[in-house]
Amino acid sequence: MPGKLRKASQAFFLLLFFYLFLQTESKGANELGYPVRIFLDADPLLYLTTLLSTRSLENVWSIALIVAIATVFLGRVFCGWICPLGTLHDLAGKLGRPRRRTLGWFRLKYLLLLGLTASSLFTLQAAGLFDPLSLLIRSLAISIYPAFQHAVSAFFDTVYAWQVPLLTDASEAVYGLLKKTLLSFRPPRFNQAFFVGLIFLGILGLNLVERRFWCRYLCPLGALLGLLSRRAVLKRSVSEGCDGCGVCTAACPVGAGPGTKEGWKASECIACMKCDDLCPTGAVRFGFSAGKDSGIDLGRRRVVASLAAGAAAVPLLRVTPLAGAGAADPTLIRPPGALPEPDFLRRCVKCGECMKVCLTGGLQPALLEAGLEGLWTPLLVPRIGCCEYRCTLCGQVCPTGAIEKLDPEQKANVKIGLAMIDPGRCLPYAHGIPCSVCEEVCPTPQKAIRLEETVGNRDGKEVALRRPRVDLERCIGCGICEMKCPVLGRPAIAVTSLGETRSKDNRLLLG
Repeated sequence: MPGKLRKASQAFFLLLFFYLFLQTESKGANELGYPVRIFLDADPLLYLTTLLSTRSLENVWSIALIVAIATVFLGRVFCGWICPLGTLHDLAGKLGRPRRRTLGWFRLKYLLLLGLTASSLFTLQAAGLFDPLSLLIRSLAISIYPAFQHAVSAFFDTVYAWQVPLLTDASEAVYGLLKKTLLSFRPPRFNQAFFVGLIFLGILGLNLVERRFWCRYLCPLGALLGLLSRRAVLKRSVSEGCDGCGVCTAACPVGAGPGTKEGWKASECIACMKCDDLCPTGAVRFGFSAGKDSGIDLGRRRVVASLAAGAAAVPLLRVTPLAGAGAADPTLIRPPGALPEPDFLRRCVKCGECMKVCLTGGLQPALLEAGLEGLWTPLLVPRIGCCEYRCTLCGQVCPTGAIEKLDPEQKANVKIGLAMIDPGRCLPYAHGIPCSVCEEVCPTPQKAIRLEETVGNRDGKEVALRRPRVDLERCIGCGICEMKCPVLGRPAIAVTSLGETRSKDNRLLLG
């Protein structure tokens, strides 16, 4: 019976997660569906590391506290009954026959947790790279979901190409239903999508080596919840009727050692209760009692080494001019409402929600533009997509405040960069060919790009031209001019991070 309840709980929260993930998109008029960030809000690891890295108590109350308190009393029920990535691991484990002999590397996740905690104490927010919920949302948003959409589009394009009337009519009805439910209005494309997806599929593939490999050995959130659950009142007990058959040990998905009275690891148990369900003699029971925990012996040297490695990672990642410099790379254009670069990096957990809701697909995962510390943080690539003038969705979904929530009126006064013209590529400047696209698409009420009347020479004849000029005060760096520029390859007008509101130093003209 407990096993059926757990599976029902897992199915419910997995479906809820996918529903909220699909709802995390524009619903028109700058409105958002129910964002999946509620799962991130309930993540104690992100809550803890963000508090430490920002040294701020402004968001001291959070759903994550409820999860942490529940873990103290009930154990790691979040891992076994709620976590959507844990459920996916269970499903992936059913695809093969993993080895029965465990590797016994369960200490790794605790050492990783110590390293991440030490890093956050020195203002480095690296937990988002390893946190299971952030990892899942990022992988789905940047890679898996876009790949699914393009696969569906390719399938229906193939069906339409066959030009079979009956089949075409049926496929149009199905495709219309998918557009209303599963598919976004515009199939997104992301840089590094293949790499991010490969990592995610590789993590799921580890279940073919051992069930819940990630949960057993690598998950830092599981390690934090394990530490909180060591004195949980929901305990496993073994009666004298145990005959040592080993069924429970073989069935345990996380290697918690339920087959012995003294060897059971409360910090590893995810309360799946398989041992209770499968015990042929009924000797194993879960209840509210004072059970024993075999403890976690990490070793003093391992603990010190992990803490030292976490602390040493901070200067090593920031030793290059790129890391945290903000304006060092002119292509590092952050979303409107982004905090100053050092504060932004302390808060961003690389979840990818802002990229998913971007209407034009212009927000892309960074590679080295902000150094290794900024890996997979959002940056605007105007040639792919501009920042819509009235859109504020990215600030609405950000779970840690790295991107402030702005209303459209506030956003209109926020500059994320500055457009600059390359006269060597601009058609009116370089070739005497009339063009006014950048001025026409400029969205600011008072055009940030103005056209100046001049006379050019083409084919030996004088022609009237209108050459574009960028107004330093009015340009907000939205990038639509770069996106729409008709010059192929490198555009004749491009946006850099110069002049961004969030920085007092990243200016074209100082003083």
